[in-house]
Amino acid sequence: MRTIKRLDLFLLKTFLPLFIMTFGICLFIFLMQFLWKYVDDMVGKGIEIHVLAQLFFYAAMTFVPQALPLAILFASLMTFGDLGEQLELLAMKASGISLMRIMKPLTIFLLFIAVSAFFFQDNITPVSQVKFYTLLFSVKQKSPELEIPESIFYREINGKNIYVRKKDKEKKLLKDVMIYDYSEGFNNARVTVADSGRLKTSTDKKYLILTLYSGESFENVKGTNNRVREAKDAVPYRRASFDLMEMLIEFDGNFNMRSESMFQGRYIAKNIAGLQQSIDSMTVRLDSIKEFESKALFAQSYRKTLARYDRNNTAGPQQSNGEDDLSAVKNRINFDSLYRTQDIHTKASLLAYSKRNIENLQINYEVKSGLLRFEDKEIRWHHTEMHRKFTLSFACLIFFFIGAPLGAIIRKGGLGAPAVISVFLFVFYYIIDNVGYKMSRDAIWQPWQGMWLSSAVLLSLGIFLTYKAVNDSVLLNAETYIDTFNRLIGKREYRKIEKKDVIMEAPDYAEVEILLEQLKDSCNSYLANNKRWLHYFAFWKQGGIDHEAEPIAHKLEDAVETLKNSDQNLVLNKIMDFPIIKNYQLTNFPISPKMGLTLAIVVPIGGIVYLIAVYRRKLLRQDIRFTAKICDEMINIINDKNIK
Repeated sequence: MRTIKRLDLFLLKTFLPLFIMTFGICLFIFLMQFLWKYVDDMVGKGIEIHVLAQLFFYAAMTFVPQALPLAILFASLMTFGDLGEQLELLAMKASGISLMRIMKPLTIFLLFIAVSAFFFQDNITPVSQVKFYTLLFSVKQKSPELEIPESIFYREINGKNIYVRKKDKEKKLLKDVMIYDYSEGFNNARVTVADSGRLKTSTDKKYLILTLYSGESFENVKGTNNRVREAKDAVPYRRASFDLMEMLIEFDGNFNMRSESMFQGRYIAKNIAGLQQSIDSMTVRLDSIKEFESKALFAQSYRKTLARYDRNNTAGPQQSNGEDDLSAVKNRINFDSLYRTQDIHTKASLLAYSKRNIENLQINYEVKSGLLRFEDKEIRWHHTEMHRKFTLSFACLIFFFIGAPLGAIIRKGGLGAPAVISVFLFVFYYIIDNVGYKMSRDAIWQPWQGMWLSSAVLLSLGIFLTYKAVNDSVLLNAETYIDTFNRLIGKREYRKIEKKDVIMEAPDYAEVEILLEQLKDSCNSYLANNKRWLHYFAFWKQGGIDHEAEPIAHKLEDAVETLKNSDQNLVLNKIMDFPIIKNYQLTNFPISPKMGLTLAIVVPIGGIVYLIAVYRRKLLRQDIRFTAKICDEMINIINDKNIK
């Protein structure tokens, strides 16, 4: 028990520093991504340091739920990769401790982290998101610092374009100034040119004071009568010269913090209880709007009008509203006949009146359907946000059960391979999560289906990797896949034979020579009677086995087993030249005649298997041809050495 406790403490001490380090790295990456995205909205506005510090602090609080799963994946990969690389994981397993027991203390710790992440998202994230988006919106709305470039029109001042040919920075003087003032419209633009000028900001930073020297101003003179001016009429204008003129331009350069109320009612500012309350109230409101609109639509419909006409104009007992009412009224009122009796002007006015009514109804219901779609979208946004609070916390556990088994399988620590694998898996998770989010946002899927899609996919991956790691699978061993591929295509294997120190029974070379002669004759007979290509249906009927090549393989192995007991190095070396004939089994799985005929009919699958078998038949013929050649060489060696 004491050993187990020490093991738990050892794992926690190994994991915690890596987790803290990777969490800091991941949070820094998310902050850099935020900075690159909004850097154009921050640069050149003279924002104070404390405002930027608040913005980055609330951004960091907002990105904590996204950075936490990636940090857990990264840290668990590094931890178990280091343990596997240093053979500590192997020592624990050799002591009888299973991988699940090794993961137990970290599982309990990360379960606590996942629960804490949920409460963090439910209580702290809504507040931080409101403050973050309020600050970000305020920063975007702030006017940029005034920096007029040379030889370019400056358009950042509302209603004015300012052009400066050259600036004297020592004297703080603007030379060859031109100002276009179109604040009263382009038709009433005012143009001011000056030899030079100076620009400064008022004390309260709400105005610009522009002092101009030696210039002129031009503006159109507004008409005093109400006569409409034609295009050919001359436009009078006013020209004024000045030696000194001061212009006061509105330009608010202060940072004005916006109210948080603009984001308080949004889904990002609510916890689970607030989201559920909003969903209930919006659902009731949407249902009532739909019911009201459906009644209004029926009241304005053709059916309602006909039913009303029937009740007002039909004597006797009234019928109930429905298909019978509608058909009865249609039988009594022939609208086509009534329309044909009218004159051409009345027909045109009736058609125009009907068209206007239809267009008005269409516009009216398009507006109403847009409002209903917006209400429905708000409800979906609330649903997705509520599910997100659970999925991001659940992702912490999923990524641990992906990272820890994967680290135990690859057995590579450090920052190299774990970093690459972590980024790849997180990008994979991010893509699936975005696909699910867009599907739920666009009402293609239900919100719970879209938001839990990534968790379902990665949970399957985590279960698979954990199962493989518990069973000491060589899942990521390249040699395993190479061997599997070689077996699939039937690549030749090579023999490895060593000379025995003690030989219990020496081979009878006279019998071996006879056996090799028989083997050579069998090989030559096979090559003469069997071509490379197989008959398609005959291949499937014989179960994918070349029955004529099978006895050759057995004879070869008998000869090799006999010659292994030789004490002659030349004989032993030549034995290793014999191929290992396994390709008489032309498929990697046994096939019964019935299954073979079924696969023969299913051409896409059966055709692929058949082509692989043809390729393996080619290799088989090469092995048999090579076997006959080696048999000749072995007989010559036996006769030359006279070792019978």
